[in-house]
Amino acid sequence: MSMATYRIKGMHCASCATIIEKTLKKQDGVKSVVVSFGTETAQIEHDLDLAPLSKLSDSLSKYGYSLSDEALKSKGGEGEYSELNSLRRKALASIPLVILSVLMMVWEIFGSDTGLIPSVPEDYMPTIRYLMLVVATYMLFFVGRPYLAGVVRFVKYRVANMDTLVGLGTSVAYFFSLVVVLFNDRLSPYLDTGVVYFDATIIVIGLITLGKFLEVRAKSHTSDALKKLIGLQEKIAVVIRDGKEEVVPVGEVALGDVVLIKPGMRLPVDGTIIKGSSDVDESMLTGEPLPVFRESGSKVSAGTVNTTGSFTMRADSIGSDTLLAHIVKLVSDAQGSKAPIEKLADKISSVFVPIVLVVAIVSFLAWLTLGSSSLVQALPLAVVAFVSVLVIACPCALGLATPTAIMVGVGKGAEKGVLIKNATSLETLSKIDTIILDKTGTLTEGKPKVLSWSVNSDHEERVAKAVYVLEKRSEHPLAEAIVTYLKDYHSEVDVKDFNTSPGKGLSGVVDGVEYYIGRIEYARELRIRLSEDEIEKVTSLGQTPVVVLSNNKHLATIGLGDSVKKGAKDSISRLKEMNIKVVLATGDHEGSAKVIAKEVGIENVQAGLLPEAKLDVVNKEKSNGKKVAMVGDGVNDAPALATSDVSVAMATGTDVSIEASDITLLHGDITKLISAVVLSRVTMRTVKQNLFWAFAYNTLGIPLATGLFYPFFGWLLSPAFAGTAMALSSVSVVGNSLRLKTKKI
Repeated sequence: MSMATYRIKGMHCASCATIIEKTLKKQDGVKSVVVSFGTETAQIEHDLDLAPLSKLSDSLSKYGYSLSDEALKSKGGEGEYSELNSLRRKALASIPLVILSVLMMVWEIFGSDTGLIPSVPEDYMPTIRYLMLVVATYMLFFVGRPYLAGVVRFVKYRVANMDTLVGLGTSVAYFFSLVVVLFNDRLSPYLDTGVVYFDATIIVIGLITLGKFLEVRAKSHTSDALKKLIGLQEKIAVVIRDGKEEVVPVGEVALGDVVLIKPGMRLPVDGTIIKGSSDVDESMLTGEPLPVFRESGSKVSAGTVNTTGSFTMRADSIGSDTLLAHIVKLVSDAQGSKAPIEKLADKISSVFVPIVLVVAIVSFLAWLTLGSSSLVQALPLAVVAFVSVLVIACPCALGLATPTAIMVGVGKGAEKGVLIKNATSLETLSKIDTIILDKTGTLTEGKPKVLSWSVNSDHEERVAKAVYVLEKRSEHPLAEAIVTYLKDYHSEVDVKDFNTSPGKGLSGVVDGVEYYIGRIEYARELRIRLSEDEIEKVTSLGQTPVVVLSNNKHLATIGLGDSVKKGAKDSISRLKEMNIKVVLATGDHEGSAKVIAKEVGIENVQAGLLPEAKLDVVNKEKSNGKKVAMVGDGVNDAPALATSDVSVAMATGTDVSIEASDITLLHGDITKLISAVVLSRVTMRTVKQNLFWAFAYNTLGIPLATGLFYPFFGWLLSPAFAGTAMALSSVSVVGNSLRLKTKKI
């Protein structure tokens, strides 16, 4: 089985998505299908032999849809541009005709009913009607061709969507008016032939086409973040082969190639700097505007921008394996996924169109039989109700309510360095009331660091130089931290009799003096007396003491530990303000955990935990009815992450598997956790606003269109106004979703 995302062409509404999903699920070799109206994509898990793309696309062709594996371009797909340009041309051609029809309608209404302006001369009426007939014919059979195709498919295959509703409504209005005009004399004894609805056909099709153009244009902006990410992918690279510089397409860069990066260049692949240094703009990964200094040995990522110096780098990841490519795929998949709340809209949309057809027919028959004792009065009212119900009830707003908000939310998160795997994760995060945090690599930097240095000797510089040269020779992980701290005491002094004792420490002779550096147990084994007050002071701060010994004396104490990440304390404070319970669950010893917890403001601390014990912490909170998010590094926290309602991974640099968690915070920035929570809440609030207005619109609009209020208040919705309302509802939902772009997270 293979999971792939394909572009769908010809999809116009949520009902289309339901038709496509049901059709594809019936095909042999298809395991699962998720169709998104918002992104116009289908995520399909299928057997490539039993159900190749061509076969799947053919199964949809009779309904007017097709599948394509066309990739997104940096500025939007060709299909998107083609549809937008086609709608633009039709909208521009329709607007003058709509204005003409509105003016004629206003002239007729105000002239005959109010007397405020001269009524339409009787002699001109036949000419005006034939003019409107010509315009309506153009609108229905040229501009409205997709809607007529929807009617044909409904008749042939019994599938209905938005096009079907618009096509049926405008066709009834057109053909009713055509019969009245052509057979005026014969019908006049039985029917009010003074009433025709060419204006309804013209205005409804014109305004819906204009609304569709505005909707597609606005909807294209919901994926701006994805397009920006795709636009960050460099097209060429400068590689050094056989000592010469070659400019090659980025697809021809091989693993291990040496790539030259000049000032102002965008990095084409992920890699490690071999020679040189520079300030690199990594804002596309972190959201932070200030460039970061990178030097030999530093990891750098594709899509980031070199600002000042030149350097060469070794290509470690290329093509679809780069971090940027992973991010693009993740964002694309997430934007096309469905949140649980969307299932409600999907269920309603799947039965909505058939119900609307029934309501329209019932309204027509009710007005025809009960509306008036005279057919002359009843038939026009029946036609108006039938057309208005079909036009106003199109479920576009309902179908757009959730996916457009999800698309914008996921895209905004990606811009801020918050990678969201799917819409379900985004929705669930908005409901979280408990967050369990790992310590190392989550609240702290995750790297050993010298936090304190105290010397019990009058020869501090000599001791520091000796420690530097001895630790420089060591391969122990703690040695690097000590060497970095004492770099100002760099020395080239020779070391004699260098020796390491695994798990204890090291020793060596520097300038004729023998030194021992290691754990407390090492000193006690050597029977050297320690300064207990100094040791207690270091351990009380949650630091690990390393002692420096010589000539049976305790010369110095080095306090090693893990420093708290910048912004950690403020992040914990913000979480508490959002009424979220924060728990620290760590494998570190209790003393160190409590020191860190106190520094950042966490009261709930559980220390000394094995991975299985962290899992128990998550299960305990969940058993108490809590919605739990686990935040960790994705390795020793794996069981807890897998069990939590939402798993959040702290990713540092390019060393990240973004598929392993529901949400990934790039560069391990704890402050982005706040951004993720705020984004989830704001996005779901927008979804609920969209759904409320979509439901409210249809709940009020359909009874009004049926003429239910006409006997009591004289309210009868014109098809032209129904078309306007339908078009504006979709645009307003998309517009509300786009407001997310302006939200501060």
